[in-house]
Amino acid sequence: MLELAILGFLHDAPLHGYELRKRITALTGHVRPVAESTLYPAIKRLEKAGLIARETQPGSGAAPRHVLSLTPEGRQELRARLSTPARVDITDENRWFTLLAFLRHLEDDRAQAAVLESRLAFLEEPASFFYDDSGRPLRAEELDDPFRRGILTIARATSRAELAWLRATLTSLDGRAH
Repeated sequence: MLELAILGFLHDAPLHGYELRKRITALTGHVRPVAESTLYPAIKRLEKAGLIARETQPGSGAAPRHVLSLTPEGRQELRARLSTPARVDITDENRWFTLLAFLRHLEDDRAQAAVLESRLAFLEEPASFFYDDSGRPLRAEELDDPFRRGILTIARATSRAELAWLRATLTSLDGRAH
């Protein structure tokens, strides 16, 4: 997801490494803070693959700044990653939010809708964080533990809000595709 975030933010505008790190941290930092030791090797991999380019510009102080930009191949790679996400990109909430943050760069309404439909199908599957002895998902109302009940109550409210948004957005995309 780090590489997707790098490609996505550079699609918006060329950035130097520090600004790119700030933006990625703002998107994912509360869950997965981005360390320089993680970011810069990812940048080098993308640069070596020809997906991003580095240009040295004079800095405001004495040190030059390295500005990163997306190449045409990088734009193509971003669109490919957005249009064919892995299952974990759909099911893991943090990865999903990173994917969702850049889905607008997938310019085809039908392709955007296909990604949203994958998430919708996942959210419509019966699930819980807690199960009975037979493997049946437990509902919040079935738990005596107020903390576990809280987890399920919050998850249910979040899922309902996301389901409503997904359905409304899919309807909107369907209207634009015709």
